[in-house]
Amino acid sequence: MILPIIAYGDPVLRKVGTEINQEYPELKKLITNMKETMYNASGVGLAAPQIGLAIRLFIIDASPFADDEDLDEENRATLKAFNHVFINAKIIKEEGEEWTFNEGCLSIPDVREDVSRKPIITIEYQDEDFNSKTAVLDGLAARVFQHEYDHIEGILFTDKLSTLKKRLLKKRLDNISKGKTNADYRMNFPNLKKGK
Repeated sequence: MILPIIAYGDPVLRKVGTEINQEYPELKKLITNMKETMYNASGVGLAAPQIGLAIRLFIIDASPFADDEDLDEENRATLKAFNHVFINAKIIKEEGEEWTFNEGCLSIPDVREDVSRKPIITIEYQDEDFNSKTAVLDGLAARVFQHEYDHIEGILFTDKLSTLKKRLLKKRLDNISKGKTNADYRMNFPNLKKGK
């Protein structure tokens, strides 16, 4: 089932997610719905807060990045296979010199900005069967992970922008929270519910 994506301005996007366990109700169904929702919106990642749930769960399918001609075969293969469910994820270590990449977010349609992040991360997480895993990610895989991880920490990519950039985007962000945007997927707008 395709779920509406929560728009910028909703308080759930600012909550730090709580950990979940195997008893979380209908988890497999939730993951399936999140995948359908992400693919419907042409996203490469989706975190539970973006569908209104403040829990430590997100999904990633970075395979669309594998079509980038600038990538070597190894990176292309890594991204093609980077399709995972992350539960209770933690970043253990971030390394390297920050690099900039243009990011967007399904909760903030039509806004894309350059964001700096570390290129190499060491992570711990549980997969959808609650097997514990450790991995080292680099490049675009690390970046997509960090973007989705931020969501379960209550952080948006716009928080990482300069004060000037934030000021320049303020009106556009306010408009998104009021439903004044042209997303081609279902969304829930926080300030429409309250009649603002």
